[in-house]
Amino acid sequence: MPASAYSLLPPVASGLSRLGFGALSLERLKARYGSAESGSRFVALDGFEVHYRDEGSRDKPVLVLIHGVVSSLHTWDGWVAELAPHYRLVRFDLPGFGLTGAPRDGGYSAERLVRVLGLLLDHLGIRRAHIAGNSLGGHVAWNFALQAPQRVDKLLLIDSAGYPMKKVPWMIASAALPGAHLTIPLWMPRALIAQGIKEVYGDPERIAPGVVDRYYDLTRRPGNRRAMVDIFRLLLQVNRDDLHDTPARVARIEAPTLLMWGESDRWISPRHVDLWRRDLPGLQVITYEGVGHIPMEEVPERSAMDALRFLRG
Repeated sequence: MPASAYSLLPPVASGLSRLGFGALSLERLKARYGSAESGSRFVALDGFEVHYRDEGSRDKPVLVLIHGVVSSLHTWDGWVAELAPHYRLVRFDLPGFGLTGAPRDGGYSAERLVRVLGLLLDHLGIRRAHIAGNSLGGHVAWNFALQAPQRVDKLLLIDSAGYPMKKVPWMIASAALPGAHLTIPLWMPRALIAQGIKEVYGDPERIAPGVVDRYYDLTRRPGNRRAMVDIFRLLLQVNRDDLHDTPARVARIEAPTLLMWGESDRWISPRHVDLWRRDLPGLQVITYEGVGHIPMEEVPERSAMDALRFLRG
C-alpha cells in the first residue's frame, strides 16, 4: 500500500467513528470515565465486571443510586456533590450499560438486575440502605425492596418504570425492528444519542457540556450496543406481558417512599404518578415543572435537596 494511503487511515477511522461505526477500547473508556483516581472500582458479580463508586461520608447512612437505560453512574454526579457530606453514596453501572457492560453468558432478566444489586451490597458489607432509582433503576430499586424489605430503609423513585406504558420510547421500540440485533451493534450515530438525550430533558438548554459525548462514548464500550438491544427487547416483553400485577406488587412496598417526577417527561408519562398514588398509600410525591425524565441530572441541586429533606424527615 502506498505511504499516502496509510496517511488516510486515521482520518477515515475518525470519520467512521463520528458516523457511529466501531467500538472504543475498554482501556480507553476506563481511563476517561472509570479511573481509580475518580473513585471507580470494579468487582466480578454474577458474570459481570461491575463498575461502581463508594463515596461520601463512610460513617453516615448509605444511599444507593441506580441509573436508567443508556445511562451510567455519572448521571448522579450532581447528587453526589450535594449529598456527599450527609451520606455514604454507592452508585454503579447497571449490567449492559456504562463500563459494566455485557455478561459473559449474554443473558438478562429483571431478576438478574435485582440480584446484582444485592450482591454489590454484600460485597461492600452493607446490610441496610436507602435506595434511589431512576427509570429502569427505579424498577430495580422497588423490586429489591419487595424482595429484601429488611435491607431497605427508604425508597426514592425518580420517573420510575413499573406500570405498562401505552407508548414505548422510540429508542426502546427500535429493538423490535427487523434486523435490529444486527444493525444497532454495528451502527449508532452520535446524532441519534444526542436526540435521545434532548428527549429526556425537559429543557435541552440544561444539557451540560460533555454530557452527549459521555453517553455516546459509553454506548461504544465493546458489547454495549448488543446488550442494549437485548435489554430493550426484555423491556418490551416485560411491558407487554409481565406488568399486569404491578398494582398488587406496588401495594406491598413497606419502605417509606418518595416519588419524584418531571412534569415534561416524554419517556414515561406523568400520568403514572396517579397510578403510584392509587396503589401506595402514604406515598410522598414531588413533581418538577418543565423537567423531563431525569430530574437528578437536569435539576440536580433542587432534586438532591428534596431527597435530603425526605431522607431526614
